[in-house]
Amino acid sequence: MIKVASYNMRKAIGTDRRRRPERTLHVLSEIGADIVALQEADRRFGTRDAVITPHLLEEHSDWKPVPLGIRAASMGWHGNALLVPKDAQIVDCEAIHLPALEPRGAVMADVRVRGTIIRVVGMHLDLSGLWRRRQAHAIIAHVAASTKQYPTVLMGDLNEWSSASGCLRDFGRDYCYAEIGPSYHARRPIGRLDRIMVSDELRIADCGVHHSAAARTASDHLPVWAELKSAK
Repeated sequence: MIKVASYNMRKAIGTDRRRRPERTLHVLSEIGADIVALQEADRRFGTRDAVITPHLLEEHSDWKPVPLGIRAASMGWHGNALLVPKDAQIVDCEAIHLPALEPRGAVMADVRVRGTIIRVVGMHLDLSGLWRRRQAHAIIAHVAASTKQYPTVLMGDLNEWSSASGCLRDFGRDYCYAEIGPSYHARRPIGRLDRIMVSDELRIADCGVHHSAAARTASDHLPVWAELKSAK
């Protein structure tokens, strides 16, 4: 069993308009996932520093960031970051460049957790439906073109308000969706913008949206999670 989670942390700015990265880590600790995909993990301008500092992550969490090495002060790529257990082996990792009008990207890592290698893709897709579909096709093609194939989980803020069309239909041809409820807006969730998808090698044992008092104030999105097992 591997537990994964996805969280648009909104640069740690809560619904109270306060930036508190320690609160973001507290929410993640409540979930207790093995692997976490973060969106909006870096500041948007300047050197795009990581919002959760390396010291804070090292001293107050069980995770380490997947080192993409693109910008020295950033945790991820266009705000997308992956957290994995400190004892996990990162077999491979890379940024995925996406077609976009505004800065968008995705990140991918092959991670060995408790003896099993799982491929994880984190993403934050465009507000435009046309560009979302182009980005979905780019991600699907990139994963399919990899020399080595592993059980794969895709996670992130898809910005898709429809229930089954657009990029959801595109991803759904190759991946199975976790039946997760609405996660946006955190104070009154009505939109299923945050999604988790898995390849045929994985089975979703359980999943949900993390509703806690801290989560309702830490970001405008609620975190989503899924427990995964081998489909064999």
